[in-house]
Amino acid sequence: MATRVLTALVLIPPVAYVIGWGPEWLYLLVLIATVERGLYEFYTISRRTGFKSFEAVGYVACPWLCLAQAAGLRRSEAPSVAGALGLALLVLVVVLTMGLGLIWTPELKQYLGSVSSTILGIIYIGGTLSCLVPLRFSRQPASPGAGRELILFLFLVVCAGDIVAYFIGRQVGRTRLFPRVSPLKTVEGAVGGLAGSLLVAWGFARWFWRTADLGTVMLLAGLVAVAGQIGDFVESALKRGADLKDSGALLPGHGGLLDRIDSLIFSAPVLWLALAFKDVWR
Repeated sequence: MATRVLTALVLIPPVAYVIGWGPEWLYLLVLIATVERGLYEFYTISRRTGFKSFEAVGYVACPWLCLAQAAGLRRSEAPSVAGALGLALLVLVVVLTMGLGLIWTPELKQYLGSVSSTILGIIYIGGTLSCLVPLRFSRQPASPGAGRELILFLFLVVCAGDIVAYFIGRQVGRTRLFPRVSPLKTVEGAVGGLAGSLLVAWGFARWFWRTADLGTVMLLAGLVAVAGQIGDFVESALKRGADLKDSGALLPGHGGLLDRIDSLIFSAPVLWLALAFKDVWR
């Protein structure tokens, strides 16, 4: 526990600076490094499961997904327009991967597994985390929150949910939520994590984020929190299928990087989609 807390205390200041106040080039550099490390851990899980991915394709494609989002923002401040360029690039990557797989797979029985695991890694890591670019640097006035406030809101809601769920689950958790996937996670922990996320969102909206009304903020927080918990279970399922406890050993007391960003992997695109289609759900 002490190692876990110490690691978090060391990481929080630089991470807060990069996501909230760092220049765009530094933000992109750290994001790309995070994506590449997360992809490495995903492909390690994939190999342990028995799939032979075309890893080089993923390592090349994922940074370009992040850069495509940044390039799209330079053409328009709307997050949905920025995402269109990233989506076009993602479709191109899928087509190229399936085509190159015909050449790189000597045994066609491996073709489906190799192509699928390669593309899943690109979408699961690069495609989702690239949404952090328009969330941070969008300046569209009509959005219910933009820029620094929006990205800080995302990280605070996700982190609060993870921390509260962890401690509530350890202290009072009794009812297993999904034991086949994650035996230690409980219903009490999940409910506590959701409550913690909503409480932090309420405080953030009341004292810091004045762009959106309270109802909108709480709705976004609920979507982000639920998506984050689903992302946690998905990563647990991947590890359990590969007979791994952690995705890596990069962070002392925490495991791999993927173990720390699993909630963010789902919550970031969900928040981006909620904002991109805000006129529909409003």
